[in-house]
Amino acid sequence: MKILILEDEIPAQMQLKRLLSNNYPDFEISATLSSLVSAAAWLKNNSVDLIFMDVELSDGICFELFKMTEIKSCVIITTAYESYALDAFRVNSIDYLLKPLDESMFVKAVDKCLRMKVNPGYSQEIVSKILSSSKVYKQRFTVKLGTKIIVINTADIAYFYAENKSTYIVTKDKRTLLTDFSLEAIEEQLNPEFFFKLSRSCIAEITSIDSISRHFNSRLKVILNPPFKEDIYVSRVRVPAFLEWLEGVFPN
Repeated sequence: MKILILEDEIPAQMQLKRLLSNNYPDFEISATLSSLVSAAAWLKNNSVDLIFMDVELSDGICFELFKMTEIKSCVIITTAYESYALDAFRVNSIDYLLKPLDESMFVKAVDKCLRMKVNPGYSQEIVSKILSSSKVYKQRFTVKLGTKIIVINTADIAYFYAENKSTYIVTKDKRTLLTDFSLEAIEEQLNPEFFFKLSRSCIAEITSIDSISRHFNSRLKVILNPPFKEDIYVSRVRVPAFLEWLEGVFPN
């Protein structure tokens, strides 16, 4: 898999190269560039599978590059600022990583690219081995709030719930936000180590569970924090799986 690093800071270039070397030693770094002009010129005569783009480059903002040349590669944005997230989504970047880069999130972002676009010359056996080593789970959700788009980190979410054909996110700081995803679609994207579907209408994060008590007909009553507006019960059939999840046993 061929890589282009578009980054004007030497320490950031070195970190990207180290992360690639440690996790994907068979990848080829085709070029390391620091400006929009050099990147546009290089891409006219060369192609890569994945581009790591810093936002603020030596001669402008990276999103200008999409106006200067056609980009068919997967793009992962790397930046120290959260304020460019909307611009990143507009150019269809596959992920948005904040500096300093977290290695686990870096790996999940690259694996996402592998799933989307595998170089025909790259060994399918190697790709399968890489992808089987770690499933990719959603790291953040975007929600619309008026004319704004807000980015919510999955780690900041207490629970999701469905009501009247709509789905809501409740954050640990007590915000309630409408999401376009269905509860079923959300469940498939969450790490089962941290999230559990308590009932047909609620998926909770482990640290949001405030208390658990036994209830009629072998069910369990769960109290969440922030408080949910109605009682939540884990069905008798789901209780064994729920108790295993609480003890750290979860499905692969």
